[in-house]
Amino acid sequence: MRYRTRVTAPAAVLIGTTAALTLGSPARATPGRRTGDPGPETLGDPVFPALGNDGYRVSAYHLDLAYDPTTRLVDATATLRIRTTRALSRFSLDALGLDIRSVCVGGRTAVWEQADEKLRVTPDRPLPAKAVATVRVAYSADPRRTLAHTAWVPTADGFAICPQPNSAHTVFPCNDHPSDKADFSFRVTVPNGVRGVANGLLTDVEEVDGDRTAYSYRSASPIATELVQITVGDYVIKDREGPHGLPLRDVVPTARATALEPALALTPGLVTWLEERLGAFPFETYGLLPCNSDDPKAFDFTGLETQTLTLYKPNFLLQEEKKIGSHMMHELVHSWFGNLVSPATWADLWLNEGHADFYGLLYRYERGWADSLGLTTMEARMKDTYARGDQWRRDSGPVAAPNEVNLFDSQRYLGGVLVLYAFRQLVGEDVFHAVERTFLDRFRNSSASTDDYIAVASEVSGQDQTGFLRDWLYGTKTPRMPGHPDWTVNPVSSSFAAPHSRRGGHWHENSATL
Repeated sequence: MRYRTRVTAPAAVLIGTTAALTLGSPARATPGRRTGDPGPETLGDPVFPALGNDGYRVSAYHLDLAYDPTTRLVDATATLRIRTTRALSRFSLDALGLDIRSVCVGGRTAVWEQADEKLRVTPDRPLPAKAVATVRVAYSADPRRTLAHTAWVPTADGFAICPQPNSAHTVFPCNDHPSDKADFSFRVTVPNGVRGVANGLLTDVEEVDGDRTAYSYRSASPIATELVQITVGDYVIKDREGPHGLPLRDVVPTARATALEPALALTPGLVTWLEERLGAFPFETYGLLPCNSDDPKAFDFTGLETQTLTLYKPNFLLQEEKKIGSHMMHELVHSWFGNLVSPATWADLWLNEGHADFYGLLYRYERGWADSLGLTTMEARMKDTYARGDQWRRDSGPVAAPNEVNLFDSQRYLGGVLVLYAFRQLVGEDVFHAVERTFLDRFRNSSASTDDYIAVASEVSGQDQTGFLRDWLYGTKTPRMPGHPDWTVNPVSSSFAAPHSRRGGHWHENSATL
């Protein structure tokens, strides 16, 4: 088993092109006689219903960004290749805080307007159903701009981005939902002395005007918008080899590279441990990005998964292994649960975070590291979590039924672990691991729902698991735990509130792996 060290361009990826609109030969629309409709400005997400547009799907993005250190502004062009799902007289992209200069569809100037978090685009002529079109948006952005929510993390020498869950469209216009994954390529132009980095592998380095450098990257696999990473700063790239020749790439603040090396050196062992349970690492590379900032106001969490790179506060990684190892495992698990297989809706977040905490805890307890409660076994932690079950269901809703306010409460993390633990107790370890691998294989490079997981669980176990799993995932009362009839649930208190944060997996009180 070998990993590719070169990326072959997917056919749909755009490298700064403006490919012609594929329309057949429709008659040119005249005012008042446009065909098609504006398209629904939603993908129907139960947590973030305003996200996305169901009138098209994106097959590829090319993002061309140039950073000016004097003004601290980003000048950019986003080129999208879309395929319509219906005839469209107009469509929208998600966009917030972007200063739009122009929009072209199929190389023709389009009419556009910004309304709330939507960029509404009226092409020169309507788009028929199943048409393929290239959309090109030129814009600029200020990473320091105050918005209702933002992905930008400004640093002293540049920026990084944290798009999860609903903020990728503060960086680039997009169909901002994990169900619409696409191929991505990037060109990041920066002044000499700093480096531009993005998801995937480096494909080109080009000198621009003698005092700037353009770094180009491409991902070999589709990416959900919430998993995009673009960063600029005084970084050094540290390469090492992982299991089976997997290229590992860490993007490290130059001034702290030596101090961070003990943490970075843990990655090969973490990957080996997880491959034994979930199969081969699913992407062309992996590594850590200790963002060049520890500012709690700009960077309000410990770590965040973005595809092929995990973003961290540098200070967190300066701790001893038993303080960081299980959290590093948590974030690595997201390469499988969350990145390889993305949630079909944000209500399916427990699939990401429950699995990440599940394997993170297993890794912790195998090494005898006590958790934040002083517990050292999975059984002890699950008994404690079980006792809180009814309280969390009251305060944060069922595990698979979050809302925007409680999306990142502990119920999606430890509550998700408890569901997986109960299912493993019911079917045994061998069947459980077969379900996990089948689910990952079946939905690789796509998105999957809670119902999809239940269907795989039923198929692989040979028994209908719908009732069992739906009781655990959607019930208002905590079911009995298989194999532990003596476990009890604490009475519900009206004063308790489950901890939560703005972004997930990443505050200590949310993730049990810390």
